[in-house]
Amino acid sequence: MEVANNVTEFIFLGLSQDPGMQLMFFALFLFFYIVIMVGNLLILLTVFSDPRLHTPMYFFLSNLSFVDIAYSSATAPKMIADFVSEKKTISYWGCVTQMFTFHFFGCAEIFVLTVMAFDRYAAICQPLRYTTIMSANTCIVLASLSWLGALGHSFVQTLLTFQLPFCHNQVIDHYVCDVHPVLKLACADTTLVNMLVIVNSGLIALGCFLILLASYTVILFSLRKRSSESRRKALSTCGSHFTVVTFFFVPCFFIYLRPSTTFPLDKAVSVFYTTITPMLNPLIYTLRNEDVKNAVKRIWSHMVSLKEK
Repeated sequence: MEVANNVTEFIFLGLSQDPGMQLMFFALFLFFYIVIMVGNLLILLTVFSDPRLHTPMYFFLSNLSFVDIAYSSATAPKMIADFVSEKKTISYWGCVTQMFTFHFFGCAEIFVLTVMAFDRYAAICQPLRYTTIMSANTCIVLASLSWLGALGHSFVQTLLTFQLPFCHNQVIDHYVCDVHPVLKLACADTTLVNMLVIVNSGLIALGCFLILLASYTVILFSLRKRSSESRRKALSTCGSHFTVVTFFFVPCFFIYLRPSTTFPLDKAVSVFYTTITPMLNPLIYTLRNEDVKNAVKRIWSHMVSLKEK
């Protein structure tokens, strides 16, 4: 395939060509990546360590944290290294692999967020049947379907892109091998592929977002009959989730729910959902969630007591 395409590697233009800006970006994004890893690993450790958090809500939250770790790791290490590299290159198959993992974990995040909304709907609107609806088997099935759906999406997306021939143009005006910047380099008609990409990426994001909106609309209507304390707790939990959803989905719509054109703003928007959102997720869920904050305090107290002994 490499010989037929006459391309063995691609060159990233990155976020900036200015050496001073690149050094600043190196320090900034290295800090972001460390926060992503520490924050999401802390949530994973907290959920697995505290039996009180062994519930469907926190099972899916731990899935989200794992996705955020993997999703950011698909792009951030290479981007950070490129900030201090003279030549920002990636091999042909490295680009294939990066696009596959990038879309696999990105789509998994979309599906996990959607399943989390269904869990909140069941907990708030069907409280008496919640344990039956969200049984352990149901949670495993929903999580498995999320991962399998993401795998199918990523396989199709990557296959659609790299079945095209690439001749001599190797410069990707981006910091990651994403669909639209790579399609610009193909030496073939990409009209049909562009349409299929919109269907595969844009409509998945739009469909899941509409399901999320419907879930939260029903939840808001059901809360009118609840006590003020119940409303406060439900709104706190759902508010955290909807904040994450907004931060992730709006940039996705801007990038994928349109014809295959590129704008100067694309790279900045991509940074938001590839780096900023995975960094904000653990902060949002820990700072606005009393159960997680209390669990972290219990683990910290236990570690301090063990150290004193």
